[in-house]
Amino acid sequence: MAALEQLGSEKYVLLTTFRRDGRAVSTPLWVIRDGSGLGFWTVAGSGKLKRIRNSGRVTVAACDMRGNPTGEAIEATARIGDHDDRLRVGEGIKKKYGIVGRLTMLGSRLRRGIDGTVAVLVD
Repeated sequence: MAALEQLGSEKYVLLTTFRRDGRAVSTPLWVIRDGSGLGFWTVAGSGKLKRIRNSGRVTVAACDMRGNPTGEAIEATARIGDHDDRLRVGEGIKKKYGIVGRLTMLGSRLRRGIDGTVAVLVD
């Protein structure tokens, strides 16, 4: 989907996941372009990961760092990636976000260990 690919060039994307009762929960995050979709990483055990496991239904939209949307939301499906996906997304974040991305990934690995983060892919 071309719209998702374009979102991959944004600095921040607002990911909206949905609780079991249908309430939306939005989070701004860093993303990379991953094939024709998006990839991001999150802490293992995070609320957004639990909601994605329950239902892969998400929306994504360009936003600023505070999560204020700057574009239209796009319906998509999210799925939890495997070990190779996590490595690929991590490298993509380091490349796209430069020194800040590298330091963030290093800090995360030091705090949580190698299995403390999970890649999520959005198609």
